Amino acid sequence: MKKVSVQRSEKNSIKITLPLKESDLCKLKAGEEVLLTGVVYTARDAAQQRMAKKLPLNIKGAAIYHTGPSPSKPGEVIGSCGPTTSARMDDYTPVLLKKGLKAVIGKGRLGDTARKAFKKHQAIYFLAPGGCGALLADKVKSMTLVAYKDLGCEAIYKLKIDDFPVIVGIDAKGRSVYR
Repeated sequence: MKKVSVQRSEKNSIKITLPLKESDLCKLKAGEEVLLTGVVYTARDAAQQRMAKKLPLNIKGAAIYHTGPSPSKPGEVIGSCGPTTSARMDDYTPVLLKKGLKAVIGKGRLGDTARKAFKKHQAIYFLAPGGCGALLADKVKSMTLVAYKDLGCEAIYKLKIDDFPVIVGIDAKGRSVYR
């Protein structure tokens, strides 16, 4: 596994190289701005329902992005890939965190059970800016289908991202930007 690097950027954002390590996650605090670089996997409702039963990939230390990328135009890596509402995956989040997932990227407030699972499993919930799917697509350098091709845009894709902007919504100690 590649070593995670955590460092401050010129704009005071924290730069993190994925995959994640627990020791580095504990340094992050709710509300901090982060730039993610490395590999994330996309997974929405239908994919997570299947993943809760049987994993098609190793998610230990991984990050999942709640998005369903739109098809790319010729010459583009990916179409728009904005975050979807993460509360829709609340039933699956604790199961996936228990299986080793260390970060979720999405938008919106989570339910109590999902929020508590981040603290229990020392994982992070990152908030991506909603309404910025085209802008976030520029941060995606490659996209590869991993599993569940039959789900179309909701299949699992491996994305290589560079300086992908997020905010720590819930940190590994359970602190949240939501009151």
